Amino acid sequence: MSSNADIYHEMIIDYSRNPINYGTIENPDVTFHDSNPLCGDSIDIDMKIVDDKVSDIKFHGKGCAICMACSSVLTEITKGKGIEEVRNITKHDVLSELGLENLQAVRIKCALLSLKVLKSALYSYLGKHMKDSQDVDKLKEEAANLY
Repeated sequence: MSSNADIYHEMIIDYSRNPINYGTIENPDVTFHDSNPLCGDSIDIDMKIVDDKVSDIKFHGKGCAICMACSSVLTEITKGKGIEEVRNITKHDVLSELGLENLQAVRIKCALLSLKVLKSALYSYLGKHMKDSQDVDKLKEEAANLY
């Protein structure tokens, strides 16, 4: 393995053993759950949103090392960001933090489960707080085209 690959491998192991932002939030503004029944990964994300910013975010659940590492990284990327910035987080943003851009198709769902949960939570939150039905329809279309 190259030294970069070794560093990324160590980061994944460290995040999976010592996840960042792991836990629950008391009285979150939004919470969402999803799982990957093929591999057994299961993630919940809780968020507090204040002044259109993610003031706190935590995840809990169980999953493989890649799932847990990506969940940790995603919560670090998200915390403190505005809603629009969070809407624009891509799979590349998450995967590149851990050197997983060329991840095998079999593992990609493990890596992106937390992003799917995050976006679903955000869309759920926005759907409840939008007043314009056209905006809600655009949001539903955006959510449908995530993956």
